Amino acid sequence: MVERVLATDAALELIDRLRHKYGPLMFHQSGGCSYGSAPMCHLDREFTLGRNDIRLGEIGGCPVYMDADQFENYRHVQLTVDVAAGHGSAFSMETPEGRRFLMRSRNLTSDEEAALKIAEQSDGARTRHEGERING
Repeated sequence: MVERVLATDAALELIDRLRHKYGPLMFHQSGGCSYGSAPMCHLDREFTLGRNDIRLGEIGGCPVYMDADQFENYRHVQLTVDVAAGHGSAFSMETPEGRRFLMRSRNLTSDEEAALKIAEQSDGARTRHEGERING
């Protein structure tokens, strides 16, 4: 089964380090103008999801969300969270580590798209979270 969102080994290592340091985390794919399409890492109890946010999947035990309207632009790609040297957003948990999360993408094959569509219809993978607070 193809996953909608993946993480590199470097990203998983940084997620693990941050989780041990701060506790449970979550990701929200930024759509803002300041940081473009950077995946933002937050403490799961301190980020409020919007009414239009959907869950894309999970990486390293952390849920990953994106605005449903933005998802329409990413519907045909597989996203991979990666890490690079440098500072990301001041709002993202990895900034003090001197590293930043970034998003890479590749187009899905037609077979992968069909499999994802079936999976999403059968198990509710695109569950809407109507403004609920994570673990709050």
